[in-house]
Amino acid sequence: MIPVCRLEDLPEGESVRVETTPPVAVFRTEGGALYAIDDTCTHQDASLSEGWLEGCLVECPLHAASFDLRTGEPTCLPARRPVRTHRVTVQDGVIHVHLTAEEGTAA
Repeated sequence: MIPVCRLEDLPEGESVRVETTPPVAVFRTEGGALYAIDDTCTHQDASLSEGWLEGCLVECPLHAASFDLRTGEPTCLPARRPVRTHRVTVQDGVIHVHLTAEEGTAA
């Protein structure tokens, strides 16, 4: 469990990059929902935390690939592979990310 920031410090419609390996992006939607995905677009090396958030979708800033924050699945080309999603919790007003294990490794 990795502390990210205080909930009040992440405005709705914004995101924050967490410097883990690999980096993770945490998003707070306009409705206040929290999601975390791997920060790097699977099409090309671009930070999704710098992309555009609309509802539960984030658009990559380089080539407009879009990903569903709930599933990590790409919703349009040029991305073909999903990004990993991670569980997010809030404890005592602090956002925490629970990293999903890499495929083939122990959690």
